[in-house]
Amino acid sequence: MCGIVGYTGTVPAAPVLLDGLAKLEYRGYDSAGIAVAEGGKLQVVRRRGKVAELAHTVGHFDLTGKSGIGHTRWATHGRPSEANAHPHVSCAGDIAVVHNGIIENFADLREELSQRGHTFRSETDTEVIAHLIEETYADLSKGASTTSEASGLLEAVRLASMRLVGSYGLAVMSSKEPGVIVTTCKDMPIIVGKGSDGAYVASDAIAVIGATRDVVFLKDGHLARLTCDDIAFFDGYGKSVTEETTHISWDMDVAEKGGYPDFMLKEIHEQPRVIRDTLKGRLVAGHLEIDELDMTAEELNLIDRVYIIACGTSYHAGLIAKEQIEGWARIPTEVEVASEFRYRNPIITPTTLVVAVSQSGETADTLAAIRDARIKGARVFGITNVLGSPVARESDGVIYTKANKEIAVASTKSFLGQLVSLSLLALLLAQAKGKMRMNQIRLIFRELGDTAEQVERILADTSAIDEAARACVDATSALFVGRGMGAAIAKEGALKLKEISYLHAEAYAAGEMKHGPIALIDEGFPVIAIATQSPVYDKVISNVQEAKARGALVVAIATEGDKEIANHADHVIYIPKVRDALSAITASVPLQLLARSIAVIRGCDIDQPRNLAKSVTVE
Repeated sequence: MCGIVGYTGTVPAAPVLLDGLAKLEYRGYDSAGIAVAEGGKLQVVRRRGKVAELAHTVGHFDLTGKSGIGHTRWATHGRPSEANAHPHVSCAGDIAVVHNGIIENFADLREELSQRGHTFRSETDTEVIAHLIEETYADLSKGASTTSEASGLLEAVRLASMRLVGSYGLAVMSSKEPGVIVTTCKDMPIIVGKGSDGAYVASDAIAVIGATRDVVFLKDGHLARLTCDDIAFFDGYGKSVTEETTHISWDMDVAEKGGYPDFMLKEIHEQPRVIRDTLKGRLVAGHLEIDELDMTAEELNLIDRVYIIACGTSYHAGLIAKEQIEGWARIPTEVEVASEFRYRNPIITPTTLVVAVSQSGETADTLAAIRDARIKGARVFGITNVLGSPVARESDGVIYTKANKEIAVASTKSFLGQLVSLSLLALLLAQAKGKMRMNQIRLIFRELGDTAEQVERILADTSAIDEAARACVDATSALFVGRGMGAAIAKEGALKLKEISYLHAEAYAAGEMKHGPIALIDEGFPVIAIATQSPVYDKVISNVQEAKARGALVVAIATEGDKEIANHADHVIYIPKVRDALSAITASVPLQLLARSIAVIRGCDIDQPRNLAKSVTVE
């Protein structure tokens, strides 16, 4: 959540910052602001609302300065307001800070600084950073001793950050050092890169990809000093270091709508490509190979327990993977919400495999769980969509989902990428354990590949989905049900509907309806049933009949050729026949489209639903 961009170079900074913030807006959009070095001072402009509001206001200022920092916010400390928007400045207004993350000891620091005469103007944790740097900078100017190679603003930021407890990605500038931006991070992504017209810093490559494709992912505790001509790197002790450069290969058009009315629909239609790209190169000479996991077949064979830790949509992918790992590899598997996993004492040994699933690779709870698992001796695999993200860096191995940049807050193509990646992991474990014959593994791999074409068939005709959406649009609540694999799919369908249409929805294993949820059902109440062909198909039909008998409006996701289901459902959405273990890949697509269609009719913001941001980087 929240987005940072900074620039120092040879052209006016304000347009560069606004362009970068517009690209980052999916990460937070309740307020935005910029600070530009202007005539020996810092000109700060902030507005509540989206970046367009900020851009309109900036247009009234004559900003020609060529260095600046900007931020788009998703509120954590302090309500959305102009006063709480970033950048935050020091008492004298000569230091400006933008910040992603959360400072856990901000209350103590605020009290300490207030007692020394600092005046605070916001409710945020971020503002203490500006005052702390201001005070440290003043001490250095008076000749305070330091053993660091760093000096000035860079050293002030380094020393001040040592006082911070929590997570942070920072970009800082001072009117006393024109043209200089200092950045550092802990548990938050920060990238820096040099373009033809200057140096850039951002929290996400999408903000700078138009200027440079060669970037450095800043390491935790390290700092960078940006000037128009150079970027210098320092470790946490202030010693000069050389950092590795990463080339960003994806194209800018991933951030453009390409003729679609919203990013969500565009990304839904990109899912067949994601499936194909994620599978590419994984079957070599008839055997599965995932070299980046960096474990031998013998080591994989020793795995006797798997934990999948994730949040939100990624958690639902984990529920589906549990069925596959236990069914194919016969390894006991538990799926846990990362925020709960980190606060209990799970049974972890050196033969435990922890799989951390995170679209952004930044999720705070998932990162904390990874660290805890590694301390206890587990091997950790990451499944993420973001190259160089914290989850990728801190895992023993990583599978990238090959979804490219996902802009819409509601995850679609990343989810399918996770399903395919987890399916590959389950097959790899089955291969290492010898629980499946190689011809079986090759067959399932081919069927995984076939789902790309099956998803294309679903996307080719969405008329039944749109008809069902129109029937559900006036509801105030909905119930999603399924059994076996369908129960996990139902959870993801309900989440999508809640996220973007604001229509309340619950998901239950269909057999649980009589244990309470059936009391919700009355005339016209939408029940969305995952009723694809499976070993529990007859049981699902029985549960659908129970709902129908109480007046429910039943929408069924069913397998092509199933004529019986039409006798029990008001609306049937057919999908191609697929192995039950892979059914989540195809069944999820009409649920994504159903949620979107309902949200469109209800007039909701599809890509930026209220109160949500793309990644959750604080607890």
